[in-house]
Amino acid sequence: MAKQYDVLFRLLLLGDSGVGKTCLLCRFTDNQFHPAHISTIGVDFKMKTIEVDGIKVRIQIWDTAGQERYQTITKQYYRRAQGIFLVYDISSERSYQHIVKWASDVDEYAPDGVQKILIGNKADEEHKRQVAKEQGLQLAREYGMDFYETSACSNLNIKESFTRLTELVLQAHRKELEGLRAPPRTPTLARLEDTEPQQRPPSSEENPKSCWC
Repeated sequence: MAKQYDVLFRLLLLGDSGVGKTCLLCRFTDNQFHPAHISTIGVDFKMKTIEVDGIKVRIQIWDTAGQERYQTITKQYYRRAQGIFLVYDISSERSYQHIVKWASDVDEYAPDGVQKILIGNKADEEHKRQVAKEQGLQLAREYGMDFYETSACSNLNIKESFTRLTELVLQAHRKELEGLRAPPRTPTLARLEDTEPQQRPPSSEENPKSCWC
């Protein structure tokens, strides 16, 4: 059976525990939001196919645990990512300050040329804001990243941010993808695609993960 996409990319969600990474993922992939909070254990992932510039892109999005005890596990996934979201909670100054540490880990463990976007999540909680939007913009400028304030609750900038990171990855690998924009011959996959994982990481649950923050 012919594949239903042209290329497979792997995106990674990084940030402190509780910033809403799982909620972002579930809003984007399933259009669901659950306010109850259950921390991710180790690493989990979901898939979604979108079309960008005429190319059908299968996105494999890895949701990582923010707790320090899981970081030995999660760092193993950095090197396979083409795009990374660095996520903080606008109502948590601490999570914003820790972006520097997460960015340092990306520089150390992720491949050269990995695309990054800074996310200030929980923008619906304006009454609890501890991090001004200007602070997010300034930090993004320092690291040369795009910046979005998002809300999984209100669906603010969810599609926009995931689509933008996918666009950046496509642009970064435009040479490998030139054949996908040419007049169709025999359908082919970009060389970036690897075999999809046959099983989840050992720390994940047997059943598919529910969409919780």
